[in-house]
Amino acid sequence: MKFIDEAKIDVEAGKGGNGCCSFLRLKFMPHGGPDGGDGGDGGSIYLRADESINTLVDYRFVHTYKAQDGEKGGSRDCSGKGGEDLCLRVPVGTMVYDDDTDELIVDLNTNGQIACVAKGGRHGIGNTHFKSSTNRAPRRTIPGAPGDKRNLRLELKVLADIGLVGMPNAGKSTLIRALSAARPKVADYPFTTLYPNLGVVRASKHRSFVIADLPGLIEGAAEGAGLGIRFLKHVARTRLLWQVVDLAPIDGSEPLKDIQVIAKELEKYDEDLIAKERWLVFNKSDLLLPEEAKELVHKMVKKLKWKGKYFLISGLDKSGTRELVQQTMHYLEELLSA
Repeated sequence: MKFIDEAKIDVEAGKGGNGCCSFLRLKFMPHGGPDGGDGGDGGSIYLRADESINTLVDYRFVHTYKAQDGEKGGSRDCSGKGGEDLCLRVPVGTMVYDDDTDELIVDLNTNGQIACVAKGGRHGIGNTHFKSSTNRAPRRTIPGAPGDKRNLRLELKVLADIGLVGMPNAGKSTLIRALSAARPKVADYPFTTLYPNLGVVRASKHRSFVIADLPGLIEGAAEGAGLGIRFLKHVARTRLLWQVVDLAPIDGSEPLKDIQVIAKELEKYDEDLIAKERWLVFNKSDLLLPEEAKELVHKMVKKLKWKGKYFLISGLDKSGTRELVQQTMHYLEELLSA
């Protein structure tokens, strides 16, 4: 299924039922008095985070959602039936905005979390409530209130432990295929990944983490170049970043410069991203001689004055990936136990 990370919908809660104007008239009770009942409350609209859904694609086809109106009140003090609520399921990680004001309404980041996005209208009042010692036959009623109307923007941010960042064609898709059962598209040209792909990496029995293969970055991404903001917003949710570096870029670019470009774009988009734990993963070691690859990595790490962790791997033949997975699992376990 295609990954859709943004959708706009219109929601309208149900209108409250009107109050009833009625008088009790029985054969032996000619002056029975008012007996108009209240209307029913209008149905509300809720959003519920559901981990079994991983896309907003359904909301690209149906844009309008309306809850049921409350029923009108009846005679003999009978209240109208309340309108049924409408509950819409969305993926975990969905951020809900008011599209008119750009206000963040709720961040649905926990499975089962529910939020009311449109409150149903309050029920109307029947004439029985207006009876008094001076007004024995009131004809006054209060109509039901309209339900909330809202234009919503849904944005899905990928929830993953590890986010793969890097230039286009750095081998991120090949790496996630090597480590998990995910099967993202792989080709020998840039931007083969247009939507995030999630995969579960199993370090050992009952020990695993989720990895996200995110679309490639280019210089200027923070200003919207390439896939720009559509990619960068997903990075914030991850616990650790693997910056995948192509040791033999097909476009002839310098791996060292590519590392600096990615770091610059992360910082420009959000200063907190550059402070996030980030490991360098030097990929495609199979394209170089072993000693040549080690020497190249050593030189780059030295020039960068890199203090963090780094790994030399090949997503194609899986060399070096076991150590990467085990150290990542250990890091995540320490992070969660802290």
